[in-house]
Amino acid sequence: MNHSRSTAPARIVVIGGGNAGLSVAGRLHRARVGEIIVIEPRETHVFAPLQSHIAGGAARASEAVRRQADVIPSGVRWLRDEVFTVDAETRRVHLVSGEHLDYDQLVVCAGMRMAWEQVPGLPEAMTAPTGISNYDFDLAAKASPVLRDLRAGTVVFTQPPEPASCGAAAQKPMYLACDWWRAIGVRDDIRVVFVCPDPVPFGIPAIDRELQRKLDEYGIEVRYSRQLRSVDAATRTLVIGHGAASETLSYDVLHAVPPQRAPEWIAGSGLAASGDAHGFVDVDPETFQHVRHPEIWSVGDAAASATRRSGGAIRQQAKALVKNMKAALEGRPPTATYNGYSVVPFTVSRGTVVFAEFDRRGRLQPTVPFWRSLYRERRLSWIADRRVLPWVYWHLILRGLA
Repeated sequence: MNHSRSTAPARIVVIGGGNAGLSVAGRLHRARVGEIIVIEPRETHVFAPLQSHIAGGAARASEAVRRQADVIPSGVRWLRDEVFTVDAETRRVHLVSGEHLDYDQLVVCAGMRMAWEQVPGLPEAMTAPTGISNYDFDLAAKASPVLRDLRAGTVVFTQPPEPASCGAAAQKPMYLACDWWRAIGVRDDIRVVFVCPDPVPFGIPAIDRELQRKLDEYGIEVRYSRQLRSVDAATRTLVIGHGAASETLSYDVLHAVPPQRAPEWIAGSGLAASGDAHGFVDVDPETFQHVRHPEIWSVGDAAASATRRSGGAIRQQAKALVKNMKAALEGRPPTATYNGYSVVPFTVSRGTVVFAEFDRRGRLQPTVPFWRSLYRERRLSWIADRRVLPWVYWHLILRGLA
């Protein structure tokens, strides 16, 4: 099939209407590179980082949601449908509705799928009154009164193994809850167990020291190098382990975050690297151009970006992608590169945050030049995370303005 360029404006299809998809769509429209179409089945848009504050009782659920129609960037067309598969050879997206959409350039921003079913018993545990999570909007709203009203018992918090969408965010409701229980005088009556898949809280020494200090301060029992293996909601027990070693824990409340992977249609469409068990889009991690299909791009959680995934990483990724796609449309090679910058704001109390900014090599990358200690626990970082960033997200980021 002949794909030679015509004089008509390029049709650019963006799969996914979350943070990554709308950030890219807004920037592409502002760059005037062609017709922009976003495929997104959901009618409600959720600002995921606020779910941790909701679960920890530090934000209202209503603050995290908007109508999808209200957040689509001006000048961008929204197609409410879901992707079934992509045919890269014919440049065609096949939709669940049975329709199809042809493209000149394709941007995959499909995010990650929460694979609850990979842990036996976990889906059932989440439907019980004692099952909560900050990785699902409804479960986060459910978590707030459960943690707020608890006065005694055992609470187990689990963190998923990498790759995950800001996986360390699983820790945030734990710190918020502990601070609350301490404030109302019941912390000593509640056993808190944190199941961490890694041998350290995060993996960057400076950040680990800050987090370990808070873990010790709250008296949290940590099971390092352990993963959640199964849950029995009827008996309220769970099994954690590593290798041949395992341990059974009883719980009164389980705050769990599931394993995660890219949507299966990505690998099914041949867009993932051979042998990638998680199915991420096989792009150059610096330019975001697909390694085999130069008209396909990807950023955000679905992309093989060779760094820890986070919402805060998307801004720099989107900037690089748009510059590179514009160059490609003009017949030039992509030159903008992404250094793997990512960020995780750890809400370690109801008024302070440990702001972890780093590159793909694990080196600290503070956005304020020369402020190397920006990662330390600070009230100022809490104000930025809780008050400033949500406004910036709704009014600037989703419009491609920041």
